[in-house]
Amino acid sequence: MSETPMNTLQYRFDGPEDAPVLILGPSLGTTWHMWDRQIPELSKNWRIFRFDLPGHGGAPAYPAGSVTELAGRLLATLDGLGVQRFGYAGCAFSGAIGIELALRHPERIASLAVIAASPRFGSADEFRQRGVIVRSNGLDPIARSSPERWFTTGFAAAQPAITEWAVQMVRTTDPGCYIAACEALAAFDVRAELSRIGVPTLVLVGSDDQVTGPAEARTLVAGIPDARLAVVPGASHLVPVEQPAAVTDLLIRHFSTAWQPAYDSTTGQMAIPAAPVKPVLAAPPQVGPVAEIAPPVVQPAVLGRPDPYDAGIKVRREVLGDAHVDRALASADEFSGDFQDFITRYAWGEIWDRPGLDRRSRSCVTLTALVAGGHLDELAFHTRAALRNGLTPDEIKEVLLQAAVYCGVPAANSAFKVAQQVIREETTPQE
Repeated sequence: MSETPMNTLQYRFDGPEDAPVLILGPSLGTTWHMWDRQIPELSKNWRIFRFDLPGHGGAPAYPAGSVTELAGRLLATLDGLGVQRFGYAGCAFSGAIGIELALRHPERIASLAVIAASPRFGSADEFRQRGVIVRSNGLDPIARSSPERWFTTGFAAAQPAITEWAVQMVRTTDPGCYIAACEALAAFDVRAELSRIGVPTLVLVGSDDQVTGPAEARTLVAGIPDARLAVVPGASHLVPVEQPAAVTDLLIRHFSTAWQPAYDSTTGQMAIPAAPVKPVLAAPPQVGPVAEIAPPVVQPAVLGRPDPYDAGIKVRREVLGDAHVDRALASADEFSGDFQDFITRYAWGEIWDRPGLDRRSRSCVTLTALVAGGHLDELAFHTRAALRNGLTPDEIKEVLLQAAVYCGVPAANSAFKVAQQVIREETTPQE
């Protein structure tokens, strides 16, 4: 167990101290205990390092707003322990951390397994909406719906104790850290970079995963040059919990046979390691996971200085949501297209993207200006944007009360009606 400074992660070790280090990373809303049933076998041949995400499992609640930041905290933790090179297996959110490490720090990873992961997790709208729900209602709605996302129906019915354990894991997570993790997943998109991953990679997925299923797994395999796919039958999103024996067997096979030797910067050659780890493998199940090799995909190079439009469309989508922006762009024609280009480039690329104010502050200014101008249609979607940018319903109320003093009671009265309806829609958990 560990004491945890702000720039590191809570961790624990299992297994022989002189064995190669294998990291097991948890998914969003879970703790390192999701890997408990893999530890007895894996720790026979590896030094297992498990960590908790910030605010999970009793870890200090130091929110991290990006996958890159969390990867940095993990490396800082390992640096402090003297661990330079390791194998890595991560489930869902931690799968994204593993991909980030393979892209930015390939010299540290000997072999990679990503489980129930994707180069882009759903849509940014989905995760920002989840943050709005948590900010307004706490984690209970997310906790209650977790079993149906994580497990097959049959498993949840047959294993009520594990199902309740999963619900309690989410309930005990720090809400601020959960929201920050949602923001991190909303911004994560490495689809154009997969061909740069150079470590041996196992992509593992449950056949019934409705969150990041076989389609997302095949996208990873198609993009990563040295990757193979394993589909575990009868499993959903938390496949290490639902099918522990199959996952353990697949990880042993992968990390025993695909452990890339370290690169020696002094000689320019690969170092020849000592005798590789060759554990005795269990007999495969009668209905085993499916594995296949996919060819690499050459990604186009990105050249030149980014146009303000590129930054603008990114910020516009993050603030207003993909659905709203898609509707606006789809409705543009020869007459209005130049206006859409103008506001994307200058309103969003030049102003909203400036570092002088954070997005919460810009939302406060925008709401006040829209009340003053009586622009109720724009007020509706900027109220949604304010929730996405981190304002709570109570804070939006305070902005409108302030606007009533300086913009007039009639204008604020109309604004309250619009904002009230939007807040009800956005903060009511979906059943």
